[in-house]
Order: sequence, then structure tokens, then C-alpha cells
Amino acid sequence: MKRVLIVAGSDSGGGAGIQADLKTVSALGAWGSTAVTALTAQNTLGVRGVHAVPAAFVAAQIAAVLEDIGADAVKTGMLPTADIVACVADAVAGAGPVVVDPVMVAKGGAPLLDDAAAAAVRERLLPVAALVTPNIPEAEVLSGAPVRGIEDMEAAGRAICRLGARAALVKGGHARGDIVTDVLVEGGMVTHFSHRRVETRSTHGTGCTLSAAIATLLALGRDLASAVAEARAYVRLAMVAGPAIGAGHGPLDHLAALRRDAERHAVIAALEDAFRALCALPFAQLVPEVQSNFAYALPLAEEPADVAAFPGRIARVGDGIAAVRGPAFGASRHCARIVLTAMRRDPEHRACLNIRYGKDVIACARGAGLACASFDRGAEPPDVREREGSTLEWGTDFVLAQGRGIPDAIYDAGGPGKEPMVRVLGRTPAEIVAKIRRILGAR
Repeated sequence: MKRVLIVAGSDSGGGAGIQADLKTVSALGAWGSTAVTALTAQNTLGVRGVHAVPAAFVAAQIAAVLEDIGADAVKTGMLPTADIVACVADAVAGAGPVVVDPVMVAKGGAPLLDDAAAAAVRERLLPVAALVTPNIPEAEVLSGAPVRGIEDMEAAGRAICRLGARAALVKGGHARGDIVTDVLVEGGMVTHFSHRRVETRSTHGTGCTLSAAIATLLALGRDLASAVAEARAYVRLAMVAGPAIGAGHGPLDHLAALRRDAERHAVIAALEDAFRALCALPFAQLVPEVQSNFAYALPLAEEPADVAAFPGRIARVGDGIAAVRGPAFGASRHCARIVLTAMRRDPEHRACLNIRYGKDVIACARGAGLACASFDRGAEPPDVREREGSTLEWGTDFVLAQGRGIPDAIYDAGGPGKEPMVRVLGRTPAEIVAKIRRILGAR
């Protein structure tokens, strides 16, 4: 098992510091050891007090870990005094790639690092760092220049590297806008990582978690760019799943990825059960010319790879149906986009099945008490039409934006070269099968 040494402060609220780091390291499959640099009295509303551990005892903790357990990577967080910074820099040099999270200000705005310690970070710690992960205010302190946009972030990263760090990841979460961009400067290369901002108050410990995740992934053998990308995805999911704990900046759910992955078997099994149930019905009469597909997403799904469906789709064979293969993740783009769009409105609606369009089908659905809504492909914006596969996402979002909840079915009457189609939505595959049974029963 790979080993990660965490040198950081303790968060009494459990959302940041060594508590967050240990959860992260464990969730990603490595062993976490710690050297505690400070005790903090804090909760989601802010920091009430900081008690620094004597530098000699911090050094003793690091020595004890390295002499026996060892480390494949090191992550540093809160280092509250210049003496602690200096002793840590000496103790971890050569212990594996060192990821430095230059913790200077708490999420609520309280200072966590004095001027002397900040200077020591620049002069003593950055030269031993494989990666430094400042947010924008920290990048300004370290680089000595204001950071107002992407170009300034790149310049700050280069300035930090000139101080001795091998790479710098300047995080853009403090910038305004719907898109968050982090900038990685590594040697002569600059890489941008962007994602849509997560609207949540579960942001406490994001910096700690990201740096711990990167350190763990480096220990596991990832290259730096891959480690950053994977760590960002891990943090994003943890933010989306953050529990509603505390009245301020809440913590992340560091085990969200484990819980989601644990659902993979259940998702596949639910689709298999639903397919067998469809086989027992006269479902063949509802299969369209382009065939059907049945999709079911993992909880918190964010991309088509998180959605399972039937490779090759479900085909009509005589009076029955057949699937080329059993369900697999990433097997559908069209149904996956519909499900993911619906989940942005209601995370519980994770399933979709496309069936034949016809006035008779819509009449049966409505006669069975199902709510049906439609969109017109002719109203599709030109920029959407030009992007392959964007129509269904646009059409689904168009319907859901009406604010009437998630309908049982969304249909369109087709367009040039596009077959008319009905998409039945539901929380689970079993719920969709029940809706199909009602449609067939009304025929």
C-alpha cells in the first residue's frame, strides 16, 4: 500500500486539515500518516483559536513516521510559525514528492499564517516542493503581484516556480464567474483545468482535500497533470455530495466517490431486471426504427461514463425484443444526456427509456395518467443544432425549464432526418417499466 505523510493542522470541526486529508487519502486507496502542526478551535462559522505545536515536536513526529513507515508522497498544510516551516522543510526534503498547500487564510477569512511564516514558506518550503497549490489570495502573497485573471494566474504560477517549486497549481475558485479555471504551471508548460462552478455552501476544506488528493495520486504513480485532473474530479463530487452540516461553510463528503462506485453493481442489476420485465410485455410494439435504449445513472452522475445502458441498443425481434449485450457504463450518449440533464433538475430522476412516437402512444400515455411534455426541434437554436448530440440535452432542458417538475415522458415530432421519439423518464428502471405497463394497458 502506498503511503502519504500529512503535515498539517487539526480542524476540530472535522472538515479541513488532517481530518479531511486522512479521509481523502483513505478514500483514494493509500495509507495516511500524520504530523500535527497545530490545534485549532473552529467550526463551519470560523476559527476561534490556534495553538501551535512546538517545532521540535513536529520534527519528532515526522522523523518517527519516516524512520518506520516511510512515505511515497508528502502533503503539507497549515504551518503556523516560521520555526515550524523551517523544521518541516528540512524534515521532508527527499521524502518523496512534496505537495505544499500554503494555508494562509481560513475559509471564513481568519488569518492562519503570520508574516514571518509566510516568508519562511517562500524561502524554505517552496524549494523542496514538487507542487504548490495556492488559491488566488495565496498566489498574490507568494508572487508579490495582484492576480485578476487567467494571465495573472499564469504569471503568478511562473513566479512561484522561480522561487524553487517544480510546479504550481493556481486555483481559481475565488474568481468570479460560472466557470472555475485552475492553472497548472510545470516547467515550460501551462495547462488549464476548467469546470462549471458548483453552487453549494459545502466548501470548507476544499483546498486541503485537493492537495491531499493530488499527493495521494502522485504516490499511486499518476503523472502530475493526471493527478490534478483526477483530484479535481474527486473534490467536485465531494462538494456536490456535501452534507448539510453546520450553519456556515459546510464540509465535503470525502466518501462520496466510494459510495457512488459501490452502486455500480446495483445499477447494472436494476437494468437487467427491468429488461427481463420488458421481455415479458408486448414491448416490441413500442420499439422505434432506431431501436430503444434503457439508461440508468449512478447517484451524483456527471458524465456519460457514469450512466449505464445497453451497447447496441434493444432491438425488436419478431414479436419480442433482444439486446446485443448486457448493460454497461458509457454505452449510451443520447439517453445518457437526457438522464444527466434531468438529474440537474432532480438528482433522483436517474433513468430513461426511449420508445416509438405516435399520436396513439401519447394518447395512451395520457390516458394512463402520465404527464407528457414536448419540444419542437424547429425551435432549436442554430448553435445547438451544429453541435452533434446537443439536441436532446437542449430539448430536455427546454421542457424542464418550464418549472412543472419532471414529466413522465418527453416527446418530439422529429425533423429532417430525425425520427420522432418519446423518452420515458423515471427515478429507477423499475418505475419506468411500470409506466410502460400502463401505456400498454391503455392501448
